[in-house]
Amino acid sequence: FNHPPYSPDLAPSDFHLFLHLKKFLSGQRQRFENDREAEMDVTQWFQSQAADFYDTGIQKLVPRYDQCLNSGGEYVEK
Repeated sequence: FNHPPYSPDLAPSDFHLFLHLKKFLSGQRQRFENDREAEMDVTQWFQSQAADFYDTGIQKLVPRYDQCLNSGGEYVEK
């Protein structure tokens, strides 16, 4: 299949993973003292997610991929 090397329509990290991570971080209501503290919180959040969370993000790619193919490579409206 021909498609752009990077498509935000097909990046599960953009529309699934980072969406939920952003919600988690916005709910923290704290400032991190340093990068290490932020890294530890984010790592803990990743590890706390069930396998189903990651599976859901991957499964959402199937219809999005179909939308990209059917649109001829143009960006897909959300």
